Amino acid sequence: MDSATWQHLWQDLMALGTAPMGNTAPYWIDKLLRASVVYLVLVYALSRFGKRILAQLNPFDLVVLLVLSNTVQNAIIGNDTSLLGGLVGAGALLGMNALLVWRHYRGPSAERLSMADRDIVLIEGGRLCEAELKRLRITAAELTAKAHERGFDSLAEIDMALLYPNGTIYFRGRHPDREEQHHLAVIERLDEIRRELARLGA
Repeated sequence: MDSATWQHLWQDLMALGTAPMGNTAPYWIDKLLRASVVYLVLVYALSRFGKRILAQLNPFDLVVLLVLSNTVQNAIIGNDTSLLGGLVGAGALLGMNALLVWRHYRGPSAERLSMADRDIVLIEGGRLCEAELKRLRITAAELTAKAHERGFDSLAEIDMALLYPNGTIYFRGRHPDREEQHHLAVIERLDEIRRELARLGA
């Protein structure tokens, strides 16, 4: 390629915005503000309303996550398709993320957890927490599907289920009480006797 072609390629990659805007202070401020505002709005929306979306309980939640980034792309970079413009937007997002993490860091003490950081109880003592499930719009079928992914056959096997702030659902199996343990031991002993009798009969 000749020098003119190289110069045109470099200009396409590095020239910020359109010709009237150019490399000016207002354009840099616009670029930083766009990325920061979109980041703050998405963080607030997902932390306030998006726990079930992060858990991806059904195909609708997954579709929202897939199209969300593409939806706000133009809001972040505007009409700028240059490499430098994209890097400025990415730098603004990373900087805002670092600032927000530093601002909200409360130390390792559990007493410093905010309400947004706390787990949400979905099942307690083997019983569904209907109020929380209704508030989060989580159905028993969706919860059962998540339980199947963790190796449980049904919700009857679960003693507690917690929805973490990052969207992960933790399941703890139900431990049988003493009477149930005794019943299982009797059944197991009867099976052993049945196998022994079958062996002697053979």
